[in-house]
Amino acid sequence: MAMERKNASDFPPEVLKLFDGYVHGTVSRRGFLDGAGKFAIGGFTAAAMLESLRPNFAFAQQVPKDDTRIRAEYAQYPSPQGNGTMRGYLARPANAGAKLPGVLVTHENRGLNPYIEDVARRLALANFIAFAPDALTPLGGYPGDEDKARALFTQLDAGKRTEDMVAAASYLKSHPGCTGKLGAVGFCFGGSIVNTLAVRLPDLAAAVPFYGGQPDAAEVAKIKARLLIIYAEQDERINAGWPAYETALKANGVKYEMVMYPRVHHGFHNDTTPRYDDAAAKQAWQRTLDLFNATLRNS
Repeated sequence: MAMERKNASDFPPEVLKLFDGYVHGTVSRRGFLDGAGKFAIGGFTAAAMLESLRPNFAFAQQVPKDDTRIRAEYAQYPSPQGNGTMRGYLARPANAGAKLPGVLVTHENRGLNPYIEDVARRLALANFIAFAPDALTPLGGYPGDEDKARALFTQLDAGKRTEDMVAAASYLKSHPGCTGKLGAVGFCFGGSIVNTLAVRLPDLAAAVPFYGGQPDAAEVAKIKARLLIIYAEQDERINAGWPAYETALKANGVKYEMVMYPRVHHGFHNDTTPRYDDAAAKQAWQRTLDLFNATLRNS
């Protein structure tokens, strides 16, 4: 039987906060079930809430894998300072007659799942060459199960993991199908990585971190990219780092725009879960494309 799709408003705020802790490793499964059990009503038990909050990729695919308008494939790339040979998902228009700007897509804390692959395909339809690296490559890649993926993710060496993402940007920039103009977009952990890439890569033209952790204030002076920083109003954990980031951005004259979407939760762009907000996600995505078109296309 198909599962009914639910919205964030179907859950008490306390349960959504527990779930955020669960997916980021600060609340155990038992801790979630115990906490959510206090809000169970009828057949909507704590276990049912957890199941409903998990990603359902069937809900979300916007661009089919076999869409004839795009060409998508898995590709390996070298990461000598990281974990060696890595793997990612490369998507571009099927009829691209010339080189295209590149956009790196960095995933959440569970590897290259179907949602992130779909985001890469959306960028291909928008006439970019997109590459989404899989940080879980050294552990066998995304395992097809979100809980297993999160558990594997914690086993990665954080320093090497970052170098793998930096190497992915270099791979995309130098790809024969890329103009050399490069942008980056990422979500949650991937948003943090986009902020890191903005610090690390002086040739990154545009960066769009969705609800990502902020870089150290002392590093912000290195940022040359134009930033579009996306936050969710109900995301207290991530938003706590914004004031210091804002102060550093202003002090260093970095070109940025911050958009705080009201009444939405962490993960609101991810259309596989009830935290998805259609209006906010679509507007944020259009703003993302607008920035990439303005900064990455040849003038």
